[in-house]
Amino acid sequence: MNVGFIGIGKLGMACAEVMANQHSVTGYDIYRKNSDVIKIADTLSQAVVGQDIIFIAVQTPHDPDYSGSAPTSHLPNVDFDYTAVETVLKQVNCYVRPNQLVVLISTVLPGTTRERLRPLITNGRFIYNPYLIAMGSVEWDMVNPEMVIIGTEDGSITGAAAELIEFYRGLMQNDPRYEVGTWDEAECIKVFYNTFISAKISLVNMIQDVAIKQGNINVDVVTNALAKSSMRIMGPKYMTAGLGDAGPCHPRDNIALRFLADKLELGYDLFDAIMYAREKQAKLMALALVEQAELYELPVYIHGKAYKPDVSLTDGSYSLLVGHYCRDFGHEPVYIDPLTETDNPVSVKGVVLLAHDRRVTYGYAGVDQAQQQYCEFEPGSIIVDPWRTYPQDTAGIKVLHYGNTRQV
Repeated sequence: MNVGFIGIGKLGMACAEVMANQHSVTGYDIYRKNSDVIKIADTLSQAVVGQDIIFIAVQTPHDPDYSGSAPTSHLPNVDFDYTAVETVLKQVNCYVRPNQLVVLISTVLPGTTRERLRPLITNGRFIYNPYLIAMGSVEWDMVNPEMVIIGTEDGSITGAAAELIEFYRGLMQNDPRYEVGTWDEAECIKVFYNTFISAKISLVNMIQDVAIKQGNINVDVVTNALAKSSMRIMGPKYMTAGLGDAGPCHPRDNIALRFLADKLELGYDLFDAIMYAREKQAKLMALALVEQAELYELPVYIHGKAYKPDVSLTDGSYSLLVGHYCRDFGHEPVYIDPLTETDNPVSVKGVVLLAHDRRVTYGYAGVDQAQQQYCEFEPGSIIVDPWRTYPQDTAGIKVLHYGNTRQV
């Protein structure tokens, strides 16, 4: 098929290039992009005219103050910013024809498509189809999704929905389920899926905090038992205690759902509690670093500044949130990350938080390579490992498996 893909940024380009394995793809972005896999259009109209399907992957950002890299629970509740996606939909409508299918991928709050976005496409067919993909594993996520979310006006499998399902079947490496609902239901599936992950991470990190405070608890013993409990609760994914939820999607989705809870006058707000817990957990971790730094008169280093390994993005970085609280306690941390910092030390002696762990982060995608060490740790250093994978018998270095306080 002939495919147009509008919004070929950090995530969109990878998605468009995966589609190009089966289809002829033309991409467009307001910022000039290059690709050896897809055609790059000079104008938006070139990515629309003559295409069978036009995918729109335009950002719906929050104000930068709400990224999650610093405390947000005290800020007023706000919705996503839909300015860019509304502008693009209006522009697309100028060129699209009745036989063409417009597929919106962007994350929005429930009710937004029906109230604000669908009315902007009057000249073509329309589907809401948010993705479950993440930086660092986009290509794998794209062809191995847990489910494909498709929203139609009344929740039925319309001709357009059936066409889109057939389109994806030719791309998938697994056999995902296709969840078809109303636009509103599809919006809910996407944002509640992300925030469910945030809730799981907040829960397992609470167990980690209990282990630190109570003593004689290895958090992994507890979380592994819960992760295997598939009869009444959940499966094993996101059940490893460590750093809090991060990135440009999950924290902001929780923040946006705070806005929705207020807008709908629910009278309660679970998402405020999740974000508040995320911040308190970061503060406790920062306190643990600072206590070691003051006890041994050492500087604080954070090994990994990006919000996850193998990416250069710091949007919603939990490392930055921990660093924020370190500064509140009077200690300015030094970040070590080859993808974000231009001047990384070759070796350090200090209290080092291991913020990155590839196997934990990307294990669901089959990644089993150990985390690269960004610099050498000199004797006398204290390694604080919230993933509990760094060898504790390292000569000359004290290793604290954060979350394991077993004494026997």
